[in-house]
Amino acid sequence: MAFNLARARALLFEARRTAKLAYCLVRDDRVPLGPKLAMGAALGLIVSPLDVPAWVPVIGDLDMLALGVLTVKVFVDACPEAIVDEHEARILRRESAFDRDLRIALALAQDGVRRLTSRGGAGPAITDFRESEEESA
Repeated sequence: MAFNLARARALLFEARRTAKLAYCLVRDDRVPLGPKLAMGAALGLIVSPLDVPAWVPVIGDLDMLALGVLTVKVFVDACPEAIVDEHEARILRRESAFDRDLRIALALAQDGVRRLTSRGGAGPAITDFRESEEESA
């Protein structure tokens, strides 16, 4: 089977949209706890240092990225369709919980950078830390 760049690009964009959707669904109280726990357990397995041996059927043969994409897709499919449609519409309008949280995180990061640069760079902060460290010794 030949590599198809257009298909790979479509999968990447779909994975990004599905990940945003999954984030919003996890934050929604109307989504049942069961699918949330199942997705959390599967994603926990992906990031854990535990390596699933190749001899374990299905799971051992999957790459961790493929397992992650599959996990998120199954989670979204397990959520109530009306709630999924509602969150998809919010994502398209850039009014989703993901978009709101991203804006907050970026604003906090910009504020932190602004505070660091208004002090004259990292120099004083490092000096203050060294002085307090020497005083406590």
